[in-house]
Amino acid sequence: MLQAMIKFEQEEIGAFKTILGRCLEDDPETIIASAAYFFKEGEFNQALNKYFDVQNTLGHQVDLAYNIGLCHYKLKQYDAATKVIKDLIKRGIDEHPELSAGGGDNNGMETKRINNSFALQETHLVEAFNLMAAIEFDKSNLEDAKKALRDLPPRKEEEIDPVTLHNEALIRMDEDATVGFRKLNYLLSNPPFPPETFGNLLLLYCKHEYYDLAADILAENSHLTYNFLSQELFEYLDAAIMVTTSPEEAYRKFDNLSTQYIDRLRKLMRAISAASASRDKDAIEASRIEFDEELKCYIPALMAQARIYWRKEKYTMVESLFRQSAEFCGDHSIWKLNVAHVLFMQQGEKFKDSIRYYNPFVQKCGEKNILEVAAIVLANLCVAYIMTNQNEDAEEIMKSIEKEEERQARNNPQKQFFHSCIVNLVIGTLYCEKGNFEFGVSRICKSLEPYDKKLGADTWFYTKRCFLALAENLSKQMLALKDETVIDIMEFLEDIENNGRDTFTKIEQSKQQFDAMDPTCASNTVAFEARQLRQVLMILTE
Repeated sequence: MLQAMIKFEQEEIGAFKTILGRCLEDDPETIIASAAYFFKEGEFNQALNKYFDVQNTLGHQVDLAYNIGLCHYKLKQYDAATKVIKDLIKRGIDEHPELSAGGGDNNGMETKRINNSFALQETHLVEAFNLMAAIEFDKSNLEDAKKALRDLPPRKEEEIDPVTLHNEALIRMDEDATVGFRKLNYLLSNPPFPPETFGNLLLLYCKHEYYDLAADILAENSHLTYNFLSQELFEYLDAAIMVTTSPEEAYRKFDNLSTQYIDRLRKLMRAISAASASRDKDAIEASRIEFDEELKCYIPALMAQARIYWRKEKYTMVESLFRQSAEFCGDHSIWKLNVAHVLFMQQGEKFKDSIRYYNPFVQKCGEKNILEVAAIVLANLCVAYIMTNQNEDAEEIMKSIEKEEERQARNNPQKQFFHSCIVNLVIGTLYCEKGNFEFGVSRICKSLEPYDKKLGADTWFYTKRCFLALAENLSKQMLALKDETVIDIMEFLEDIENNGRDTFTKIEQSKQQFDAMDPTCASNTVAFEARQLRQVLMILTE
């Protein structure tokens, strides 16, 4: 058996199967080795059945329980996987309280760091919490995924395993992408690393539009391509990297990739229909799972293809592309959301159509969970309501947002909420764009209150654009402001100056240490730009 597993680890599958064939068929170790082989080949159902056979013979064992949970996860049987993993975690915590697992943030209390002890390895708690995080991440429950990682036994940084480091990088990319990229690059430079590391790093670079970095990583690690990238993923990355340098060629490559997915999706739709006609429930379920997986791969290719037209502001072409894919994607939330966006960008009569697509996202969450809806969705929906003379509906949404932000702020005073800020910024920008600067600027000013919670590099960026547009129109004598409006603007900019002394104007600078004596630092602050704007507007309104 030892010789068989050595061959298995060395990827010599033929030799592994030959040696395994000479072992006792009903020996638990032989069955476990067979399960490992089926798992490696992607035959998760067969692997699961083998693990169940061993469990029925040996009873509950931690490693078996984890492998069963992992098979359920691979089969997208999240409820079954969660049940197994929660039981495994409970047993580990109950039997080894000294590991301090499941403590989360411990209410800010310092927790003793533990070593990678034999007990920690035996409980499989690290693997279990990581799998729980992966399940929640796949279900788009990002906060629950973060909690699962916080519940890990506290360890010293140098003892954190590669899988945990990889998952932390992925799950916390929304908080600090720089740290996430650094962790993934560290893993790539220090093998062995989780097999998903290479592909995820490249995908995230493309997602954040760091195409040059993605191209460099791909070129420097060409030896990893065969083992860690599927053909479809390689073709997707190859096209994505060319988006800025050769958009026509990138579009052609995305189109070829999309055609491959569409062909497979059509075959799977026929398979589902055939299985339904014969009332074969197992075949229906298997085909649907395969269809969902294929669709999951097709959607990013479709969106990347559409984005090429979007960059050129050819919104009718984007809409046409989405309509062609409605046969497969019509029920997919990402497709619906992007259809709403492209209808919104076409304005005019299309505003009514965008409302029809945006509304279900708000209704699904309800008033009490309205902050779970993306801020840009709420902002665009409010704008669409305003532009179709449904102001009361827009006001109702804005009141619901403010009410929920106030409620959550009472429970969590340290947390920042930007939904109402973004909604007011978007509405204010809309009115400024339409020439109604007095109302538009009033919404902009309201959006940043309170300043200590809402003022930042990104919110200031969109704020100053409106004030610069106002200054341009004043310099061309295209409008005149009321005295009270001028006073409100000056007071607002003075408040921003007082509150923005330590706030950089660029997001990437926000992690640096502020030095008031450094002229470069001082001129790159919100306070400096607010003071400049105030001086310009004072001259123009005299």
